[in-house]
Amino acid sequence: MTLKEMFSHAEWLGAENYDTNKLFVVRGRFNLNSVNKATLRVLGLGFFHCYINGKRVGNDLFLPLSTDFEERENFPVGEVISGHRIYVPEYDVTSMVKNGENIIAIHFGGGWYTCEDQKKYGDAKAIWRIFGEDENGGFDYVSSVSDKIGASFVCDYNFTEGELHNYLSENINAVLSEFDDSGWEYAVPAKPPETDYLFSDCPADRVCGVLGVTEIKKGNGFTVYDCGKNISGYPVMKLSGKAGEKVSVIFSEEIDSENNLDPEFVQDQKVEFICDGSERTVRPLFTWLAFRYFAVYGNAVPECVEVVHSDVKVISSFKSDNELLNWIHDTYVNTQLTNMHAGIPSDCPHLERRGYTGDGQLVCHAAMNILDAESFYRKWIKDICDCQDKLTGHIQYTAPYVHSGGGPGGWGSAIVEVPYQFYKHYGDSLVLKECYPNMMRYFDYLEAHSTANLVVSDKEGEWCLGDWCTPISVILPAPFVNNYFYIKALNRCIEIAKIIGKDDDIPVFEQRVRLKKEAITAAYFNKWDGNFLGGQQGANAFAVDIGLGDERTYANLVECYGKLKGYDTGIFGTDILTQVLFEHGNGQLAFDLLLSRSRHSFAEMRRLGATTFWEYWPGSLRDRSHNHPMFGAVTAYLYDYLLGIRAKNGSAGYENIVISPLIVDGINKLEGHRTFKSGIVSLSYAKSDRSIVFDIAVPENQCAEFVFGGKTYKLNTGNNHFEYAL
Repeated sequence: MTLKEMFSHAEWLGAENYDTNKLFVVRGRFNLNSVNKATLRVLGLGFFHCYINGKRVGNDLFLPLSTDFEERENFPVGEVISGHRIYVPEYDVTSMVKNGENIIAIHFGGGWYTCEDQKKYGDAKAIWRIFGEDENGGFDYVSSVSDKIGASFVCDYNFTEGELHNYLSENINAVLSEFDDSGWEYAVPAKPPETDYLFSDCPADRVCGVLGVTEIKKGNGFTVYDCGKNISGYPVMKLSGKAGEKVSVIFSEEIDSENNLDPEFVQDQKVEFICDGSERTVRPLFTWLAFRYFAVYGNAVPECVEVVHSDVKVISSFKSDNELLNWIHDTYVNTQLTNMHAGIPSDCPHLERRGYTGDGQLVCHAAMNILDAESFYRKWIKDICDCQDKLTGHIQYTAPYVHSGGGPGGWGSAIVEVPYQFYKHYGDSLVLKECYPNMMRYFDYLEAHSTANLVVSDKEGEWCLGDWCTPISVILPAPFVNNYFYIKALNRCIEIAKIIGKDDDIPVFEQRVRLKKEAITAAYFNKWDGNFLGGQQGANAFAVDIGLGDERTYANLVECYGKLKGYDTGIFGTDILTQVLFEHGNGQLAFDLLLSRSRHSFAEMRRLGATTFWEYWPGSLRDRSHNHPMFGAVTAYLYDYLLGIRAKNGSAGYENIVISPLIVDGINKLEGHRTFKSGIVSLSYAKSDRSIVFDIAVPENQCAEFVFGGKTYKLNTGNNHFEYAL
């Protein structure tokens, strides 16, 4: 939709004297009588809250959803982003308006739109429209230069670090109806974004949970608290300081041996409040923090901690009698949710907060297995398409685009992998049709950045990563990993072409696959022992997954990790190694690696108190964020293989499923479920020395079969019971 179609004759409004670090409030007026229906469309760039007659509209947080809002001149440098969108929230406000004069107030001005860490899109601005019917017929009120604008009591702001609230501000009650704005200036017209205005059903951020807090240290002028696990959100604080006193709250993922905040994991996160002498309950308004521990300096105490992330529901479950396996599952879920904000899956919820295409494509299968994420990923797929360079076909490392590091394989291939996984999970082939031209343009980009049929470079002056976050330095050459992802994407597109009727393209894909495989084999295969790159950091798993090597290659893989008894792999290698072992019949070894107690392991993270996955394995050469979902990609296989509820080969959207749990030493009891469009499919089993007993529940109209012990059984609607002697 155009601006006029969405907002009629409304004007974008801003402040005459703009300050990047300050937020604003716009106030408008409109008159109504005996309203039958009133609809509000409203935007603040960046994040905003809207109030009608002093009451907050809705309970969504951190709107609008993050997108490539509008074009930024020469950013990315030398490229042109393909698309620009702004998603407009719409609310039924019939019950909020009254007869006579009504006041609308928009508190706005932060978020990605004005973020100075990158090249900002523009200055803070807001727009609104209220339309409907009352006793006089149709009405349509809009923002205009007759609206007033004033500075917010949020007088210092940094999206990725924190806020300062001054409760001594004369504008502390600016969103209330009775506030006197006669001394305020009139708003001035702001430059309208050149963009598409759309609606979206992608879930917004909300308060999705509440945690209690425990005092763990009383220091000189400060108190340290623990909310029990790493989360994204903020504490709700009760201020009791004298007028002018400042309360500071500092956040950290970790504490030291003396229960002080570990400065290495504070990540520059701080919120501050200037008291006005009255007792009041406060919280940050336009940013979230990522933490487990926080220290309060000044006269304030926390009432609770509110957990905030995109309102994406957990719709699957997995529980066994192996506590470490349960920890891996639950820790991934917590990590993934804390990295879903403003409609994008982020790498971390504090330092960068960016929708990395590498991280996002890596974990999307696990996320779609566990979460009700269809509308969330539908939106993010559009972000990936939007971030493609019109000139070359290059897919950026982040979507929406923020200048970041990555590579031309594991990052850009998200343009294929995420739509493909979306189709497999939700059965929507239209997404494949819409993204197919983007896939083709990206393949042309990779061809243009190949030498001797190896993808050897990316955009000049940028990183060209292969794998990432290995325990020691990355050994695998970037062209080896890049070609793996290109071949995998080409194989996906052979399947996609058949689905959407593009069979004529298949010979081209097959030819490129052949040439790229030959190039990898010539450059990296050791004919004398059957290894790729000595079998280090999962190299043989990369090769086996795309059909390279000979019979020795997989045997070498199994032998290597049977002896190593742990991971030496990075974010991609860990996932690929685990998947290949499960797929090729060595599920026990895959299971053993997941439960390894080596220095670089999930068990070591757990032993060190982790409640979210770390960016790097414990004991690595580097340690940074303790909240990154990448290593959690392996959680997908708990459902696909250990629980064994997965799609039948060749099907999409789980219209046909196979239930075939893998029985391993280390699990005697297991239960879980997955939720499909047909309903809930559940499985449980209990294993003893003599037998194993399965109970499987299948909803009506779900085609399902149980495969176990070399036999296949058609499952009936309702409960199905099986017992096998061991």
